[in-house]
Amino acid sequence: MVMQDGGTVDVRPGPDPGRAAPEHRDAYLLTGLCLALYAGALLAWTVCGIAQGDGSVWDFAESLFNPGSAATPQLLGPYEWAFTAAFLVIAGLALARRRLARSAALLSGFLLLAASLREGVGLCHAAYRHQYSNDPLGSWALATRGLGLVVALVVLCVMFPATERWREARGDRRHAPAPEAGWHRSSAICGVLFVLMGLARLGWVAADLTAAEADALRYLHGAVDGSVLGSLDLSASAEFATLGSVLVLLVLGVLAIRGRHEVRGALLVFAAMQLYLTVRTVVWLTVTDFFHQSFETTTGALSVATTAYGLAAMTSVVVLATGHGFGPYGGPRTEGLRAAAVGRNGGGL
Repeated sequence: MVMQDGGTVDVRPGPDPGRAAPEHRDAYLLTGLCLALYAGALLAWTVCGIAQGDGSVWDFAESLFNPGSAATPQLLGPYEWAFTAAFLVIAGLALARRRLARSAALLSGFLLLAASLREGVGLCHAAYRHQYSNDPLGSWALATRGLGLVVALVVLCVMFPATERWREARGDRRHAPAPEAGWHRSSAICGVLFVLMGLARLGWVAADLTAAEADALRYLHGAVDGSVLGSLDLSASAEFATLGSVLVLLVLGVLAIRGRHEVRGALLVFAAMQLYLTVRTVVWLTVTDFFHQSFETTTGALSVATTAYGLAAMTSVVVLATGHGFGPYGGPRTEGLRAAAVGRNGGGL
């Protein structure tokens, strides 16, 4: 409290604008528990792969960043490792009821649902279903797929209604975040970086599909049918991962350009995942001495340029999305402290 002209002025900060409303507590709690459970399942598969392989834990740690390491191939791939870390982070944010977790959780739900639908298409083939029966870990793999589908549906169903936009429309400024001057600029920058990255990857996909030896139909089939590889594999196929990343980059990029501050969490999480995968690619190009030979051909030079842009763009998005200038979640509290300073310096105590 501050005394001013014989009265009192309440300058205490209001409710934390970065925290979800109390009525959404159950939705965030259930989302956090579900994502933590699925992350635990992926961690169990990772531990199983290390135990079955000939390498040590240090060999696995090296393979996290060096695709050319001599470690035994794991049951999961780099995409699943990145998602495991992302699910754990999102689960922690959701359990803390941070609004940042909502869009990230929705993105995770959509991606899990897409992976489950792809596996469902594969299970339509009798030969593929037979592999689940013959493989010693087939029943566990099927249970993991089923868990992923359940988690996706639960997260999407409970988090879609857990929006704060109705507060803003009603004009409730106690919980609705106030826009910041720098937010639109940062959001637009992140959106442009995402869209350019998505268009660059789409260009590489188009180039691969139009190559003389390419089979475009098989490529697209591999993106939507889990049985194309002919083997039981929990790792995402290259086709599914590539087309999925292109779609996410373009959709999130457009939403960010339009100034949708609620996609901040999704931008941050997906950019961090892409940054990890890009760093892994850079390590691979370094150990194979590709950089010294890349500029001998136009394709090699473009590949290096795309990788360099991806590294810079995803780092920039992570920095911008993490910084206070990106979103509005600090707006009301900042304004409250500014008002307190005016009261202390401009009013009579």
